Amino acid sequence: MMALRRVGAASAALALAGALAGTPASAQALPQPGAESCGGCHSTHGGAGAPMPSLHGLKAADITAAMLDYRSDRRQPTIMNRIAKGFSEDEIKAISNWLERQP
Repeated sequence: MMALRRVGAASAALALAGALAGTPASAQALPQPGAESCGGCHSTHGGAGAPMPSLHGLKAADITAAMLDYRSDRRQPTIMNRIAKGFSEDEIKAISNWLERQP
């Protein structure tokens, strides 16, 4: 129980530090589970050189729609079909929202 309190306090401290630094807390929020792995193939912070199309600057609704299309096999099968099937619709929306907020 004490460990949970420390984690909660640490999270609050990080959010406060972000607010004080002038950076929106939403951009500094910890990524949704699974979201960081997107950057392995897709640029998620505007950098060039990723082997697949960048996700930087895309709207959450567009990312969600694409992931749901992959999950239901409405898009040409790729590794994305298998990846998308590992997430619920709510998880896909949470990841998409986090990706949209990245600077």
